[in-house]
Amino acid sequence: MPGVHDEYQFISYQVEDRIATVTLKRPEVANAIHPPASAELGDAWRRVREDDTVWVAILTGAGERAFCAGLDLKWAAAQGEAWRQRSRPDLAAHYGGLVGVPSDFDLWKPIIAAVNGAAVGGGFELALACDIVIADEHARFGCPEVKRGLIAAAGGVHRLPRQIPQKIALGLLLTGKLIGAEEAHRLGLVNEVAPAGQALALARGWAAEILQASPRAVQATKQAALLGLQLPFEQALDEQNYPAIARLRSSDDPLEGARAFAEKRPPRWSER
Repeated sequence: MPGVHDEYQFISYQVEDRIATVTLKRPEVANAIHPPASAELGDAWRRVREDDTVWVAILTGAGERAFCAGLDLKWAAAQGEAWRQRSRPDLAAHYGGLVGVPSDFDLWKPIIAAVNGAAVGGGFELALACDIVIADEHARFGCPEVKRGLIAAAGGVHRLPRQIPQKIALGLLLTGKLIGAEEAHRLGLVNEVAPAGQALALARGWAAEILQASPRAVQATKQAALLGLQLPFEQALDEQNYPAIARLRSSDDPLEGARAFAEKRPPRWSER
């Protein structure tokens, strides 16, 4: 039976077959995020990081209307001046109401976004922070923050120009324009477009494929790929920059992979 953590109010956290499914549960406000929801989401990522039985995570939203509409602007408006003061850069990470993949720890397990509807503002930033994005055919993406006197400060202004050509990224960021799932796929922001209502099922298929691989090798690959982007190419080749590779090398997984291939059987990967 899947494990569901019922102590959360604004999200759900379910673990089944080594896959943690995190669901934003505020469909009445298009799964928009405010600080209490942000805190719960941050705790969910902590669980993903610390639970050795979890090898892959999926992030999605409740309902069919939206994946996540970003910051709950109605909540922000009700806070008035207090929220504006909280939005200063030194407090933005805590009070911005948005947690993608938190920066206070390293999360090297793969995260798949199952985008079941609109992913705008912080919702788009959440998708950008994931490793793989599966989108329903009716999904929409964009950063309309400039139209609300804001900027995409939860990583959007930095991740988007790193993931698609700069001119296209700036065009989206400066106009607040929204694009559909097929356009996002063409630009490389989406891995696969699903028929309506099938994004989560397709995401689970991707997760199942990842689960066939060594979890240590998967985490080492993600760490090297992402950290290596920050280094000159020659330095990026140095495996000493990636602790996850050292953990992989010291495990039985490389030998087990070779033995399983030679014996024509499924590999039995290390549990930890």
